[in-house]
Amino acid sequence: MATGLKLMRAIRVFEFGGPEVLKLQSDVAVPTPKDHQKGDRVFTTSTISGGYAEYALAADHTVYPLPEKLDFKQGAAIGTPYFTAYRALLHSARVKAGESVLVHGASGGVGLAVCQIARAYGLKVLGTAGTGEGQNIVLQNGAHEVFNHREHNYIDKIKKSVGEKGIDVIIEMLANVNLNNDLNLLSHGGRVIVVGSRGPIEIKPRDTMTKESSIIGVALYSSTKEEFRQYAAALQAGMEIGWLTPVIGSQYSLEKVAQAHENIIHSSGATGKMILLLE
Repeated sequence: MATGLKLMRAIRVFEFGGPEVLKLQSDVAVPTPKDHQKGDRVFTTSTISGGYAEYALAADHTVYPLPEKLDFKQGAAIGTPYFTAYRALLHSARVKAGESVLVHGASGGVGLAVCQIARAYGLKVLGTAGTGEGQNIVLQNGAHEVFNHREHNYIDKIKKSVGEKGIDVIIEMLANVNLNNDLNLLSHGGRVIVVGSRGPIEIKPRDTMTKESSIIGVALYSSTKEEFRQYAAALQAGMEIGWLTPVIGSQYSLEKVAQAHENIIHSSGATGKMILLLE
């Protein structure tokens, strides 16, 4: 490394593999911003140089002002979770005030974002979580009701709660496990919005016919720049008003990044948004 360069710690990957290929280096050159790469107090939806580092570059159209009322930990929890949640609800599901939404896996970063946005937009919000702590956090962040998806009869409890009409929209974090149940929970014209899946599942297409329901996938980075601007405007309002309040979950130092990835894969249930710390 040439002398005179400012150096930083950053995670680098030099080969394919599991979390063990994430390597911490302390001699990485600090990236230098060029035109249209800001240095303000902001949060971002993507970076140019990589986010697992003490410094990162981002293009100006991917960064947004971070209000003083939110700290940098909360700022780190906004970008992908809240923009994904907003796209799922408003763009893909086209929700209307008064409709019902079930957030399957509501205690994680995206799930809690969905709960907050859905409640702010006038929906009846139901959530599922796998722990008592997770259930409490879901209720504290916009859900009217919460169910333990580890109970064998939790689907029956949801059906009893919503009645014969069913649920208008289901935001699904684990489609390979839940999609069959989702299709049976929907109202006529209901929509399952697939945000996450970890494998295949066999379904009965006829289950979509009787209710004329839809299964819609969501990929945040299919959004146009104009759509990102729309989502940002709505979310900025949420920060100003106060309904957008990120919940921080597990926190890891850069040295523990491999462990963080292991825990994402093998954990029994998320509570809030996992973040990396630079201290």
